[in-house]
Amino acid sequence: MTEPAEHLLDWLRDAHAMEQQAEQMLRAQSGRLENYPELKARIDQHLEETLGQQKIVQECIERLGGSTSIMKDLTAKMMAFGQAAGGMTQTDEVVKGAIMSYVFENLEIASYTSLIAAAERCGDAQTKAACERILPQEQAMAQWLLEHIPSISTQYLERSATGQQAKK
Repeated sequence: MTEPAEHLLDWLRDAHAMEQQAEQMLRAQSGRLENYPELKARIDQHLEETLGQQKIVQECIERLGGSTSIMKDLTAKMMAFGQAAGGMTQTDEVVKGAIMSYVFENLEIASYTSLIAAAERCGDAQTKAACERILPQEQAMAQWLLEHIPSISTQYLERSATGQQAKK
C-alpha cells in the first residue's frame, strides 16, 4: 500500500516536469513571436513566473526528502520540443499556440488544485501554501489567454487577409 505522502511527492515531481515543459513551450513561443507584441509580453511575464514555480516545487520536493525526476523532466522537455516543432509547420501557429497554451494552463490549474488537496490531506502546510501561491499565477494566465484568444485570432485573420506575416 502506498502512503499518501509518497503520492504527494510523486505528484510534485510531475508538477516539476510539467513546469519544465511549460518553460520550453513558453521559450519557443516567445522566440518566434514577431507581430504580436502583447502576446509576447504576456508569455515572457509568465515564463518568469514559471521559472519561479519550478524553484518553489523543487524546494517542496527537497524538503520532503526527494529529488526531481530526471526522466520525467526530460520526457516533458521532449514533449515541449515536439509541440514547438509541430507548431512551426503550421501557418496559423500563433492561434494554435494560444489555444494550446490555454489548454496547458488548465492542466496546470488542475494539477495544483490536486496538489493543494493532497498536501492538506498529508498535513503538509508548507507544500499547500506553496501550491496556493502558484495556482493564482496559472489561473491569471489562463484567464488572460481566454480573454485574448479572440483578438489574437482576429489579428491573425487581418494580417493574413492583407498579405502580412500572420504566422508569427
